Amino acid sequence: MAARQRRTERDQRRRSYGQNVLVASGVVRSFLSTAEVHADQLVVEPGAGTGVLTRALAHAGARVWAIERDPVWARRLRRDMETAGLAQRVQVIEGDLRYVRLPDAPYRVVSSPPFGLTTALLCRLLDDSARGPWRADLLVQREVACKRAAAPPTTLRSAAWAPWWTFELGETVDRRAFRPVPRVDAAWLTVRKREPSVLPNWLSKQFADVLRPAWTPPVPSVRADPPSG
Repeated sequence: MAARQRRTERDQRRRSYGQNVLVASGVVRSFLSTAEVHADQLVVEPGAGTGVLTRALAHAGARVWAIERDPVWARRLRRDMETAGLAQRVQVIEGDLRYVRLPDAPYRVVSSPPFGLTTALLCRLLDDSARGPWRADLLVQREVACKRAAAPPTTLRSAAWAPWWTFELGETVDRRAFRPVPRVDAAWLTVRKREPSVLPNWLSKQFADVLRPAWTPPVPSVRADPPSG
């Protein structure tokens, strides 16, 4: 029996940080063609990874907070931005996307986050509507994107966000656009802040608790087949 291949330090980091890194530049170009990224927008990018989105956002004129918790990749990204002459536009922040302080100024989010942290990131961005972004574009597992964009909401969490946010399912991205290649395809999920919101901002932090006692997910409609004969 062949000996089991030893994991490299890079493999260990990928396992620890749940990294499936976007590497396909065509996916980024397609996104930017419709994403309305303008000069001097403040863009927060949790899970910056190797910087394929970071560089494109900076070249589009955005001011980017690139958040990366892998210290090796954070140092590499900082060096790459300096080499590319983008250091004035990109602030590389080494830290966990679940805990890094969010901007006080209006901001949007563009991110291809670790799939395992998608829900944690959404909670961080959306639970407190007063502190959240005005828009978030997230490249997540397609199943997750479909679930969040379902109308009416099919989960308690989505229902609790609905008075303050809208969700739109975007383009599907083939799993081969990532390294290592995950088992499932991804899709863009666009979240926009409602203006005005349906309910006041002060209620957003507790709204899931308000809904929980009475929450019953909607029953999918089933179309009956016509009688035969």
